[in-house]
Amino acid sequence: MGRLRDGRSFLRCVLVLSSLLHLAAGEVFFEERFDDGWESRWVKSNWKRSEGKAGTFRHTAGTYSGDPDDKGIQTTTDARHFAISAKFPEFSNKNRTLVIQYSLKIEQDIECGGAYIKLMSGYVNQKKFGGDTPYSFMFGPDICGDQTKKLHLILSYQGQNYPIKKDLKCETDKLTHFYTFILRPDASYSLLVDNREREFGSMYTDWDILPPRKIKDTNAQKPKDWDDREYIEDPDHVKPEGYDSIPKEIPDPKDKKPESWDDDDDGIWKPRMIPNPEYRGPWKCKKIKNPNYKGKWKIPWIDNPEFEDDPDLYVLKPLQYVGIEVWQVKAGSVFDNILICDDPDYARHVVDETFSANREAEKEAFEGAEKRRKAREEEEARRAREEGEKRRRERDRDRGRDHYRNKYKRRYRDYDFHDEL
Repeated sequence: MGRLRDGRSFLRCVLVLSSLLHLAAGEVFFEERFDDGWESRWVKSNWKRSEGKAGTFRHTAGTYSGDPDDKGIQTTTDARHFAISAKFPEFSNKNRTLVIQYSLKIEQDIECGGAYIKLMSGYVNQKKFGGDTPYSFMFGPDICGDQTKKLHLILSYQGQNYPIKKDLKCETDKLTHFYTFILRPDASYSLLVDNREREFGSMYTDWDILPPRKIKDTNAQKPKDWDDREYIEDPDHVKPEGYDSIPKEIPDPKDKKPESWDDDDDGIWKPRMIPNPEYRGPWKCKKIKNPNYKGKWKIPWIDNPEFEDDPDLYVLKPLQYVGIEVWQVKAGSVFDNILICDDPDYARHVVDETFSANREAEKEAFEGAEKRRKAREEEEARRAREEGEKRRRERDRDRGRDHYRNKYKRRYRDYDFHDEL
């Protein structure tokens, strides 16, 4: 056990030293691993508290973990709203890459609820932080039943929120996963899950923020001399003379008129028909490549007269807060390793040093927890069956006792003692 703790301490030291080395190349604006003292950096909101609908966070590594000392904050109490936030020195992502990353473990059968984080700009009353608080960025899973298992990715532009147009899917198992979003000054982005690129693209095309740069020319018409026939009939392939006169069926030469056949009584005898071996079906001219083929005509794209470029499209309002604001039917999600920086390599390094190191251990811990859960459920089911059987026997015994009691009551009630007197 001592060696294990020493190993963990060494790993944390390595992470700290690595962080210092990476700071020389990039800048970390906010990083939270929920070590001791985390509560001094976070403010729990009173949102929904007066209504009795506010949930609380517990500092824990969860029911199972690859490293019990690596704790995050977990939602507790079902059917509650959860809201908590932290403040950091204000910064702008103008002329720099923005990296937002966090880890999430959804231990519960969430049924319906979110597990995303938000970044806010301007002043935020953290004690009142809630669902109505404006945000500049929202990122993370949102699950509801079997139909909705999406990954939110919402950006704010000029005060309006725009969700990504792509249908992004989140992880649905009960293990820890790292979600990473990278936004670059050319408005390109990458979305990574566990350090693997899941999506990439541009704000120009994947969000309906600005009108498209190009549109189809609705006035364009296909030129009259445009030949879009890829194949044409071979002019040298001529139909043989008499081809159309070849019958499909012919009389069977082996079919003979029966001797007993009487044309007067049976009608004129006709031999049965059989397929004609000379028949080749309807004439089809052989096809050859069209030497004048120009391809399928497509409506050309032209510059959109309504498009006005904004070189600062990627720039969010100066960021100053990070928050978790979710509602969950079933609680139990563990948030951890929140990182906001401008260095994708450092973010990748964090995932490698934490997620990769604990992945197999967490899987083993999860499998052990699942075995214990199933054994517990089976034991509870067995006890329920035994209790049900016991109650059934008691009911049957009571019914039998009542039956005989009522029977004797009727017998003595009907017996007239005066007759004997």
